[in-house]
Amino acid sequence: MSAERRIFPDYKPLNRPSRSAPRLPWFAAGLGIPLIAFGLIGPKSDDSAPGPEAPGQAAAPGTKPATAAIDAAQATAAAAPAEAEAEAPAMPDPAQAANAGTELTLTIRRGDSLDRLFARNDLSRADLAALIATDLGRKHLRLVRPGDEITVRHDGSRILALERGVSLTESLRIDRRADDGFEARLVARPLERRPIVASGIIDSSLFLAAADAGISDRTTMNLAGIFAWDVDFVLDIREGDGFRLVYEELWRDGERLGDGDILAAEFVNQGQAYQAVRFADPDGRVDYYTPEGRSVRKAFVRAPLSFSRVSSNFNPRRRHPKLNKIRAHRGVDYAAPTGTPVKAAGDGKVAFRGRKGGYGKTVILQHGGNITTLYAHLSRFSNYRNGQRVRQGQVIGYVGATGLATGPHLHYEYRTNGVHRNPRTVKLPDADPINPAYLAEFRTVADALIEKLDSRPGLVVAEAGRSTY
Repeated sequence: MSAERRIFPDYKPLNRPSRSAPRLPWFAAGLGIPLIAFGLIGPKSDDSAPGPEAPGQAAAPGTKPATAAIDAAQATAAAAPAEAEAEAPAMPDPAQAANAGTELTLTIRRGDSLDRLFARNDLSRADLAALIATDLGRKHLRLVRPGDEITVRHDGSRILALERGVSLTESLRIDRRADDGFEARLVARPLERRPIVASGIIDSSLFLAAADAGISDRTTMNLAGIFAWDVDFVLDIREGDGFRLVYEELWRDGERLGDGDILAAEFVNQGQAYQAVRFADPDGRVDYYTPEGRSVRKAFVRAPLSFSRVSSNFNPRRRHPKLNKIRAHRGVDYAAPTGTPVKAAGDGKVAFRGRKGGYGKTVILQHGGNITTLYAHLSRFSNYRNGQRVRQGQVIGYVGATGLATGPHLHYEYRTNGVHRNPRTVKLPDADPINPAYLAEFRTVADALIEKLDSRPGLVVAEAGRSTY
């Protein structure tokens, strides 16, 4: 036995080759491992040839072929990743993927969920879970309603892209990324806004006159809302009153989607004309102003609930219908169905919320200028508590018949310094006018809109109708 080959009691060589070769992450690199092993433990031409060189020792002449094999294996391992990368197919670009595959429009039916809809169309529900996991997907895909439409591009069951309209001006777009994840974003949906001029004469009701002029109920309600501070649309409307307005129709791809904003309007009530122009200032504030720049809003509205009828007016000598004796009626009663929302007549603070004798369930608001308003006979309250601030138009309760009431209605009072005033005739304080810094810009906008409004000269029945500019 060679003197260089020492034997230990376990009868194994001291310089034995390692049993575990390094593992490389690439499959091609693994092809070189047998070559390395062959160089280390392969057959020797002479039994007395030394084993692998120890660190720091010179290589024996007989080891040159093994060294060459190792170098070749290392070169193969280094080249393998590049070759594997060159041979791997490139992942698709998200934009190309979004336009690839097959487009499918999914329509939500009654009782549908997205999970059920995807299953019915053999689309991947794992992809659906990933779509909803995005922040925008979670916000805009959780809730669907019958009639909603969702457009998907797919390759078999695999989702490539999804799009859903979330408003008239925005849609949700989710695309598959190169790493097989999903990226969501909101995309602008351009609209065409067509100005429409319409007018009408009231002979029975505002809604019928507006419908005859081709105006939707939504725009009619907005028209009433603009002038609600000056006109009580419950009691003040008379036969022969009239209106004219410039408003927007919204179109996309040749399809009419609905009505937009009212740009300018005029309402004639009992011979008195009121005009309003919409203006959005550079600060982002949008409001309606008279052509001179005064706000058409007042600090209070005349009626704190939508259209109904006055069942009892302000009357200091009224006979009470339940007590059958003369008792001053220091407010206005608006008959309305139980549950009709009651809104704050002006900005203020909840001074009282609870039961108050014959008033039943009552809310009292404290406003600036030592003004208070009272809302009685409510069926229930909204979430506002004593001491909380409310804004004009926010719902503070709902019509009912609690307390001394013969039927569902709202009893509304307006007091100044503790003295009752007739809510329908009291002079209401004005809101702030337009910012003087924007007055010149406003007048440019207002002049153009008033000119369009005046294209309907005079409110007579023969001229009622609508036209497009």
